[in-house]
Amino acid sequence: MSSNYFLNLNEQQRAAVMHTDGPLLILAGAGTGKTRVLTSRLAHIIDQKKAFPSNILAVTFTNKAAKEMQMRIGSIIGNAIEGMNWLGTFHSIGAKILRLHAEKANLKSDFTILDTDDQLKVIKEVIKTLNIDEKRFPPRYFLLQIENWKNMGLSPDKVAMSDLDVIGHEKSIDVYAGYQKRLSRLNSADFGDLLLLPLELLRGNDSLLNRYESIFSYILVDEYQDTNSVQYLLLKLLSQ
Repeated sequence: MSSNYFLNLNEQQRAAVMHTDGPLLILAGAGTGKTRVLTSRLAHIIDQKKAFPSNILAVTFTNKAAKEMQMRIGSIIGNAIEGMNWLGTFHSIGAKILRLHAEKANLKSDFTILDTDDQLKVIKEVIKTLNIDEKRFPPRYFLLQIENWKNMGLSPDKVAMSDLDVIGHEKSIDVYAGYQKRLSRLNSADFGDLLLLPLELLRGNDSLLNRYESIFSYILVDEYQDTNSVQYLLLKLLSQ
């Protein structure tokens, strides 16, 4: 691999690519070359033998961005891209961790990921057992509440009554807990679980956390939603 990954980079971008020790934050607007800098920096890390491809965690938010990043990196590092086992979206990386350690989350490795319709069916069953008036508080209301808590990194046992919104149902936390139990029995997870459950696994298991800390020599993040707490918490935990 040659150092042609420096081509078409300005002075500030080159400086970012060459920075390989310690944390680095790049702030730039849309279309200014952030992904180009990240892929070039990743190539530089491999070229300088700072880390093997399998020891780099590279994440982004959308599938489109992940595919674009994979193509760009592949054009620079060639066949070495095949060793990048940890390149993808937050949710694909989370799903991979969860499948590797599913039993620790009361699941099997072949768990299914529910779509919105299936989620609503499960919640409907739960609220029926709790004698909640579905006309006043439909399943979708509880689903939005649960999704919000998962984005905050809160499992049912970590949600407090103060976390309920102004018109929140007093049994919302019970619905959340019942929903998670049913998902486990169905060997299923929802989209939010792909981040929350790995976070819970790593929080509660020091040896597992140490294992991933030793795997990831570098963590490169193309973009993430700064309003999504669970993404931040997961990154913070892995990079500490």
